[in-house]
Amino acid sequence: MSDTDLPPDRLSSNPRSPHYDEAVLARGIGIRFKGLQRTDVEEYSRSEGWIRVALGKKVDRHGNPLTLKLSGEVESFFESPAPGGESEATE
Repeated sequence: MSDTDLPPDRLSSNPRSPHYDEAVLARGIGIRFKGLQRTDVEEYSRSEGWIRVALGKKVDRHGNPLTLKLSGEVESFFESPAPGGESEATE
């Protein structure tokens, strides 16, 4: 992957989700929702235009955080360069 690559179209921070990817999350993902940087995003979908955020400390009966789905323009980006990406750029 190069720095020009975008993060996946859909990603979740919940390990039980089929959209969870630990390698991508370890690199760091930044989310801009409606033009503002968000740090509380649990899951997002760029193509469908939504994010999920936790509702404070509220949890369901299984101990999972309750989330709220917000619709709007979603932009995602990597917060850190790809491993080995800096050495190729300095040549």
